[in-house]
Amino acid sequence: MPRVVRCGLIQAKNVLGPEAGLPAIKKAMLDKHVKLIAEAAAKKVRILCLQELFYGPYFCAEQETKWYHLTERVPDGPTTRLVQKLAKKHKMVIVAPIYEEEQAGVYYNTAAVIDADGRYLGKYRKTHIPHCKPGFWEKFYFRPGNLGYPVFETAFAKVGVYICYDRHFPEGARALGLNGAELVVNPSATVAGLSEYLWKLEQPAHAVANGYFVGAINRVGHEAPWNIGEFYGQSYFCDPRGRIMAEAPRDRDAVVVADLNFDVIDEVRSTWQFFRDRRPDAYGPLVQP
Repeated sequence: MPRVVRCGLIQAKNVLGPEAGLPAIKKAMLDKHVKLIAEAAAKKVRILCLQELFYGPYFCAEQETKWYHLTERVPDGPTTRLVQKLAKKHKMVIVAPIYEEEQAGVYYNTAAVIDADGRYLGKYRKTHIPHCKPGFWEKFYFRPGNLGYPVFETAFAKVGVYICYDRHFPEGARALGLNGAELVVNPSATVAGLSEYLWKLEQPAHAVANGYFVGAINRVGHEAPWNIGEFYGQSYFCDPRGRIMAEAPRDRDAVVVADLNFDVIDEVRSTWQFFRDRRPDAYGPLVQP
């Protein structure tokens, strides 16, 4: 029998602006996502990924220390514990992006990976941190990740995580493939006019070059008061041949669902022997400062 797993992605508009206060902002988005996760469960999703910084706005549009108060410990914080309960309840693997505090003043853009029985499997910390216009001031908030490119053996598949700006760097995408990933999810926050023309180029290319499935997530809507642009949604799954399998609209909340046949990975890699034909002995200059 083919090894087919139903997978899902959640894209969602932010609910409250900064004037509402951080506790209210966080509660509103958590409440919203609890319902969307239940919707995914009703669709029989077994592996689910949420969007980057899912329990608030994309606050990196400004540089204000108040947003440091959205940080939590991972896995010991309340959001990780909530996601563990939901994963166990719905028998679903959940990848949950969280603003992580390692210690006072040391923060990461992190994704916690929770297995279908509610166990915390580990975390990925965003490796590549942008700091650029219009309003992507992430070095003010995040240290570069220091955990490498882990792949998590979940109940249903081997899952790797790349976060937003990471997707512009093929090196980590290759590392995830070499580490055994069958599905790589990329929770993002990106706006039209900046990188939309790359949205369906880079990640299908990663899928092809490494012979795995990709789930790409983007939030939706305009976020006041910053209005740095339209978060254009269009979350999607693509297969190891780079073909889009399912796609969300650009302008509204959505749970994107696709049935991924992981047996296709062997079929594709038997045709395109990219891993066999690599020449790591010739790539030394790539890792020079």
